[in-house]
Amino acid sequence: MRPPLSIRECPSPNYGDRRGAVPSLIVLHYTAMGSAAAAIARLCDPACEVSAHYVIDRDGDVTRLVADEHRAWHAGAGAWLNVTDVNSHSLGIELDNPGDAPFPEAQMLSLEALLSDLRDHWRIGPEGVIGHSDCAPGRKSDPGTHFDWARLERAGHAQPAVAGVGSSPDMERFLMAARTCGWTAEATPEDILTAVRLRHRRGATGPLGTEDMKVVGL
Repeated sequence: MRPPLSIRECPSPNYGDRRGAVPSLIVLHYTAMGSAAAAIARLCDPACEVSAHYVIDRDGDVTRLVADEHRAWHAGAGAWLNVTDVNSHSLGIELDNPGDAPFPEAQMLSLEALLSDLRDHWRIGPEGVIGHSDCAPGRKSDPGTHFDWARLERAGHAQPAVAGVGSSPDMERFLMAARTCGWTAEATPEDILTAVRLRHRRGATGPLGTEDMKVVGL
């Protein structure tokens, strides 16, 4: 049995009302800044008008900026499944990472512990744990190509790809299947393909292929 997760409090003024919603999604981000302290300072600056519920630094230390009951300003425009106001329906977790580096073990362990607590409390299934790139394809790419989604899937904290047979590439069919899987935000076909690959085919490039069809169930 793991010890309770220690969370430091650093309240941000950047939040609002959830507009009647409760958290059903958890959105993972990277900070793309030099340090967790710099990210926290920005997320607590009222002039920046951005925030998140939690920041996890590279040593695994967790800081809460916004209470779960409030609406943090982390996701912006986008959608996932039938949710079009992602901020009102989600919890945002920022991972201290420049965007081009692996995520340290201590950080991933704290993320898994935090996900366990949040998912238990808010009854969020693994399908509700997504990346910023999932709900805002083309506009955002975090948590990026270095994030280990397969690890979260093995731990039960993220939904695995829908295993298809690997049909012949067909962009129209691919886009319809991707929407069914959750990628409902307005974006170009190329951006949807990139978002699916960031989640299920890290490092994949080139035109739509049979492996892309497979991970959306085709």
